[in-house]
Amino acid sequence: MSDAVIDQAHAFLRAHLSGRLRFDDNAIALKIVVAPDGRLVAPVMVAMLSSLETVLEMPDDADESLHIMVSMEPFAEEGPLGGLADRWRIYHGDPPDVRWAAMTIDAARFEGHFIDGDALQRANPLAAHEPAVLKRLNEGDRETLKRACEAANLGAEQPVAVGIDDRGLDVRRAFDVVRVPFPEAISAINGDATHEAITRVVERALASS
Repeated sequence: MSDAVIDQAHAFLRAHLSGRLRFDDNAIALKIVVAPDGRLVAPVMVAMLSSLETVLEMPDDADESLHIMVSMEPFAEEGPLGGLADRWRIYHGDPPDVRWAAMTIDAARFEGHFIDGDALQRANPLAAHEPAVLKRLNEGDRETLKRACEAANLGAEQPVAVGIDDRGLDVRRAFDVVRVPFPEAISAINGDATHEAITRVVERALASS
């Protein structure tokens, strides 16, 4: 499997945070977020957790969509993974279900290619810097954020940056969440980088979008 195909599938996943979960003989609309470790997170029904086979169709069951086979791990908001529920709410608002699951990507099919789950489930190298960068964009540099949305043809009156990784920015608008991709992946990152340095890199990427 070529890296280019995997990169395209990953970019497609990050740009489509709503789709359908197929389990047993059912297909239910589902919204997801991507956890810092690359797993997918969503509020789920009990029946989904007990199903032997669950497939995410992003955004639907069309041939050109991304079909992801997942394994579910239920978690409680009071436990160590509870912050993932808060992350979902920041993106999407109040959940339709009260149970939560972190979903490991087992495998995927995209444009006729089968992709190993480990290749598609990518950890976020900006996870440690994400809160500080989002705060800067939302409180101190909203014009850069707004211009980046406009340049990507994703106009928004009051955009709110809700997530960021090395390849793009997730922006919440009035009724949905959209992806502002960077022109190229932010790769010049090391463990000693400061929040301010990362923010400057992100701002330059947005300005050139």
